[in-house]
Order: sequence, then C-alpha cells, then structure tokens
Amino acid sequence: MTISLYAASVPVFKQMLTALSDVLAKAEAHATAKNIEPDALLQARLFPDMFQLIRQVQISADFAKGVSARLAGIEPPKFDDTEKTFADLQALIAKTLAFIGSVSPELINGQEDREIITRQGTPKEKRFDAQTYLLGYGLPQFFFHVTTTYAILRHNGVEVGKRDYMGAY
Repeated sequence: MTISLYAASVPVFKQMLTALSDVLAKAEAHATAKNIEPDALLQARLFPDMFQLIRQVQISADFAKGVSARLAGIEPPKFDDTEKTFADLQALIAKTLAFIGSVSPELINGQEDREIITRQGTPKEKRFDAQTYLLGYGLPQFFFHVTTTYAILRHNGVEVGKRDYMGAY
C-alpha cells in the first residue's frame, strides 16, 4: 500500500499544530496558576545557543505552511513573526492551520518529482524532489521545532506528557 504525499504532510502538520496549540494553552494556564510571568516561559530556551520558545513556535508554523505550499507549487503566505504573547502564538497557529487547510490534496498528490529548491541563490542552496524534501528535510525540521517547544515547557515545569505532544490522531 502506498501513501500519498498529501497524507504524509498536511494532516500531520494539522495534528501536531493543534497539539502544539493545546500545549501552549496548558503553559499559559500553568503560568497563571503558579503566578509565573508569561515571558519566563515565552523567552525560555533549553541552552543559550538555542532559540527561545517564541521562535521555536514561529519556525514550526513556518515549516508547516512553507512545506505545504512548496509541495503544492504555490507561494506560502508571509507572516511577520512579531508574536510576543501566548495569544499571539495561538493566532499564528490558527492562521497557519487556516492556510494549510486551504491546500487541497489535488495540488500535492502526484507531485513527488516536483523540484523544490531551498535557500535559492545562496551558498546553502539545496535541490530536492518533493518526496525527499518532505520526508528528509521538511518533516524532520518541523518535528525538531515542535519537540523543542514541548521540551522547553516540560523542562520549565509545565505538566504535559506524550499524549499532549501527540494530540488527537
């Protein structure tokens, strides 16, 4: 049995972004209940040379929308990355979910051989076929940033577990 490029992308992004939204809601509730300044969580990072939580969420959204758009052969929407609060991050996730929800299976399926170029015109330029781009680059990048967001919150005492990370499937 084969799996479609669409099935391996958009539904996965939807599941994980919805779970990420729920994890962020738990983090905000945790901060309120424990009288913790929200920025203590929003600016937290696992190590000084890593991005803070806000940036991890922004990059997660960027990969979900960017990968979906590139697979479909359409331009991804530009978001400003000006989020500062939990509410801002929730709005970012909602915008991202709305966009990827508008990408139809017909735009993605059958495009496994579409050429996708990242960082075009730079020394870091990479060329992929769509399937390799999704499975070897896009999904791993997306999961790294979603997982790092989860890890930052867990490390800072937010009571979340694997069920929260996975969301509904």
